[in-house]
Amino acid sequence: MGYDDVITYLGDFGRYQKQIYFLLCLPAISCAFHKLAGVFLLARPDFRCVLPFENDTSNFESFPKSQWNLSYPYDSTTEQFQTCEYFDVNYSDDYLNNGLAPLPGGGLNETNTRHCDHYVYDQSTYKSSAVTEWNMVCSRALLSATSDSLFMVGVLLGSIIFGQLSDRYGRKPIFFASLVIQEIFGVLAGVAPEYFTYTVSRMIVGATTSGVFLVAYVIAMEMVGTSYRLFAGVACQMFFSVGFMLTAGFAYFIRDWRWLQIALTLPGLLFMCYHWIIPESARWLLSKGRKDEAIVVIEKAAQVNNVKIPSEVYENLIEDSTQKKNEDEANKNSRDKNSASVFDLLRYPNMRRKTLIIFFDWFVNSGVYYGLSWNTNNLGGNVLLNFMISGAVEIPAYSFLLLTLNRWGRRTILCGCMLAAGVALLLTIIVPGEMNWLVILFAMIGKLAITASYGTIYIFSAEQFPTVVRNVALGASSMVARIGGILAPYLNLLGQIWRPLPLIICGALAFLGGLLSLLLPETHNKPMPETMEDGENFGKHRKPSDLNETGEELTSMVSSSSRHQNGKTK
Repeated sequence: MGYDDVITYLGDFGRYQKQIYFLLCLPAISCAFHKLAGVFLLARPDFRCVLPFENDTSNFESFPKSQWNLSYPYDSTTEQFQTCEYFDVNYSDDYLNNGLAPLPGGGLNETNTRHCDHYVYDQSTYKSSAVTEWNMVCSRALLSATSDSLFMVGVLLGSIIFGQLSDRYGRKPIFFASLVIQEIFGVLAGVAPEYFTYTVSRMIVGATTSGVFLVAYVIAMEMVGTSYRLFAGVACQMFFSVGFMLTAGFAYFIRDWRWLQIALTLPGLLFMCYHWIIPESARWLLSKGRKDEAIVVIEKAAQVNNVKIPSEVYENLIEDSTQKKNEDEANKNSRDKNSASVFDLLRYPNMRRKTLIIFFDWFVNSGVYYGLSWNTNNLGGNVLLNFMISGAVEIPAYSFLLLTLNRWGRRTILCGCMLAAGVALLLTIIVPGEMNWLVILFAMIGKLAITASYGTIYIFSAEQFPTVVRNVALGASSMVARIGGILAPYLNLLGQIWRPLPLIICGALAFLGGLLSLLLPETHNKPMPETMEDGENFGKHRKPSDLNETGEELTSMVSSSSRHQNGKTK
């Protein structure tokens, strides 16, 4: 008898579970602050070179628009002034007032321009950002993308480090350790004197988002019965979307990047009080043989839910916990030696094809999701409104999943959403320049669709991989997804060359991913593959003779110790 048997008495989603679940979803809001803050912390407002005749009191707005063509080169391709350099001419009053062109006919070449040493920035939207403070524009623009990219490297490392620590030392202590580290380095990023300290601090904060959000998510999911897990998993993501939108609210009232970073960090202090409210995961306690502590948690839940758990349930639970612990210790070396690895997914044609497609889908979903989330500054129009809408569209996306995922099937939703995102984003190519609102509309449709797709890929992948390698395969998929997130800031940097370019690349990737996903088998209402042989046969159309040959080969590869996991799912 295990914890799932206790759930039958407590209820799949009783009053106690609802209370704790709600509290554990709130940290998702704080983690969204940190993941999306870079849009405003590293905002790049309009800027221009400080011209030779200007002084330190010059500002962006003071220079007359009528004289821009006399000072800065104009690129007819992008239809923008190239404000990283200026004409190397004598800026006399006669030159500026009479409107003399630097060369006859307005022709330009490298010999009559100079690169900037100092810049002034438009402060109508942002009073300051890390970009304006450290002049991360023009030849230094790569620094801002690298900072965001290293933040996502931190998220990747955090998912590995804090995930393992929570399995070893418990969910609750790692949650609070991550929270303390997040608060310290979140504030440090806000007072950082230079780029290096800021970037390293933000990278550590990125790592702690895994320790805070993912560990809280695991505690919440381990308390919920199977009939509510789809709802609980999707609803938790909606709290992240709420944090997404609230980030724009902070940025609206706080225009200085340092105070904004600190303001987004301090709400995390509220979760310190969870130490006296949130219990350790009873599932984890039982898995470690700490039965007395697990019973205390279960009895508390039973009291709040106003139910009575028979004493024989506790007795069987104790016996089961002790027996399981002994069996795990006795068989640990055998399992580690004989169980299949993620590399086995690439050894056989059908498994290899499905695995590579799933990895590509994770890469695309993560890269496009973060690419669109961080690209709102490049869309034109009201930056804060664009960002707010980008977060708001996630709510109907997740609601759509709740209504359709168990009705229409996983592959239908995944392929349909990725194709819809691809088409919407690619349509931005044909939008006339004067209809920027239509570009924003297509971008938001793409964001809604890719959010729904991203929410689907978790479930779809878990049902594709065999039980013997499911956990490590999902871990590998998540790592591939992080690579997409790491590259997303550099993708958005291309928007400074040509504004629609990031949207076009995201659209092409999403469309390709949607087409490739059609090659994956549907998993809804299908038995999940248990062994590597099941995984190879699942979704494969072959002749009976081929089936026998491959089956014998796979049977010899998979050990009997891997088969003991039949009937179990992640």
